[in-house]
Amino acid sequence: MTEASGFAAFALWNALKLHFTSNSYNYFKYHGKTNVSKNSFMARKDKFTFYRLSRKFELEELKYYMIANFLKDNGNWVGDMAGPEAEEHYKKWQKINQSLTYTFENDIMFLLDKVENPNEMLEVKNNSFPKLMLFVMEGSVTLETLVILNDILNFFPMWDKTIYDDLVYPNFKLKCEKYTPFLQYDKSKFKNILKQKIMDK
Repeated sequence: MTEASGFAAFALWNALKLHFTSNSYNYFKYHGKTNVSKNSFMARKDKFTFYRLSRKFELEELKYYMIANFLKDNGNWVGDMAGPEAEEHYKKWQKINQSLTYTFENDIMFLLDKVENPNEMLEVKNNSFPKLMLFVMEGSVTLETLVILNDILNFFPMWDKTIYDDLVYPNFKLKCEKYTPFLQYDKSKFKNILKQKIMDK
């Protein structure tokens, strides 16, 4: 356990927290760098949590562990990342991402089974949220599937114009957009899966 490893975990957490919670900071644009200092880290009362996390994970894995928790709104206080709930979030995230093709196919089949026309998944009716968004919020469809679908179909601009909500939707959209560059998948392959599933319906 070294000061450097604890500080590296703190710097990573700070950069990811800024990325997922602010419009202005982009983890990729700034290469994960922020203006934190070792002195500010050493003055923190929770610094030993960062030491524990740095002992448990290599930095690259710790990044995804933290991402999995920020996606669950669990991690604005680092102490939340040290408990069993945080580990459970990470395990579920790993399971989804290690079988992303399977997850996506199942989600698409579920969605198509719920509508007469695929466009119904994205339509905004009577000031309510689109079905796709509601299914993600209730946990029936993964956030990853929505992020991939938006990356392929680019429906957020349409939602921006038709969803009249300034509380839930902006935060939901921000989370999706901030997650997108971290999600690794073969876009052309998933686009073909989507086309095939729609044709098979």
